[in-house]
Amino acid sequence: MRNRIIIILAALGILGGLISAFILGQHKAAQPPVFKPVSSPYVSAIYANGMIESEQGSGENINLYPDVSGTVTRILVHEGQAVKAGMVLLQLDDTVQKATTRQLQKQAEAAHSLLQELKAEPRRENLAVAEAQVEQARSNLVIVQDQYDKRLASWQLDARSISKDALDNAKNARDQAEAGLSLAQKQLELVRAGAWSYDVKSQQSQYEAARQAASASEALLAKYTMRAQIDGEVLAVNAARGGYISPQGAYDAYSQGVLPAVVMSSAQTYLSVRCFVDEILVARLPAPDQIRAEMTIRGTSQKIALEFVRIQPLVSPKLELSNQRQEKVDLRVLPVLFRFAKKDLKAVYPGQQVDVYIGSK
Repeated sequence: MRNRIIIILAALGILGGLISAFILGQHKAAQPPVFKPVSSPYVSAIYANGMIESEQGSGENINLYPDVSGTVTRILVHEGQAVKAGMVLLQLDDTVQKATTRQLQKQAEAAHSLLQELKAEPRRENLAVAEAQVEQARSNLVIVQDQYDKRLASWQLDARSISKDALDNAKNARDQAEAGLSLAQKQLELVRAGAWSYDVKSQQSQYEAARQAASASEALLAKYTMRAQIDGEVLAVNAARGGYISPQGAYDAYSQGVLPAVVMSSAQTYLSVRCFVDEILVARLPAPDQIRAEMTIRGTSQKIALEFVRIQPLVSPKLELSNQRQEKVDLRVLPVLFRFAKKDLKAVYPGQQVDVYIGSK
């Protein structure tokens, strides 16, 4: 019985081996590639990694940071939206700055009112009072002069008719009235002269200082509103309503770093491609007027002819783009910029990596 079981198991093993050998020995045709592998369209060419960017006269994308810190109260744009220069992108909480600006504006208005008051002197009412005081002093002088003349005439006729003390008191009263008239006249001249020039200049300076303080506060208030500086397109909004941003940017919980509050590009009629040519291949670059290039969008068979723009004449350390172990990050590269028209191109965005072959005409 035991030998029979062993024989049956051996037979089953042989049968299974034959079936496996038959199945594994069948030839299967290779699956066709999803897209055509990248290849050079030129007889002789230089390969380079490229990065699609928005087209700029200099630099790359436009990274916008606020000039002040605060909480975001409104976001008025969305990613992918075309914007015009001066359009509001987002608004920060400006409650405190608004109150400060209004206070400084009121102080400037008060300083200006006082300046106008000084320039408008003499005031008609003050002038009328001063003139009335002169007339009163003159009338008082006439009265005491008449009293003194009468006492003096009486004393001259008969020294016993009036005491010398009464005569002296009348004379002193007349002298006092004359002094009062002189004081009233000088006061009238002072009122007619208006404000002292030094007072006007001092108040003018105070008004200018208050006005400049208000203007500076208004300029600071305007910085709580982030606006587009050029016509373009919003690529990314890294701020959220209710979130806090600062001149260093907006905190990103994923990378635990800071990002620009808003990233913009120019109007995307054209896009740029920044290629990084290894330093050992720089000598093989054709002359600028002979350069031509073609890029391939990764993951597709789409090939796009590129227009040469310029060479950035600064060899710098290579960026680690692919994150592959075999990529040398200690190599230095020369950036070469191209551009292409975006019209009718789909699935092409700034930030994409592309394969570029640079040849010559």
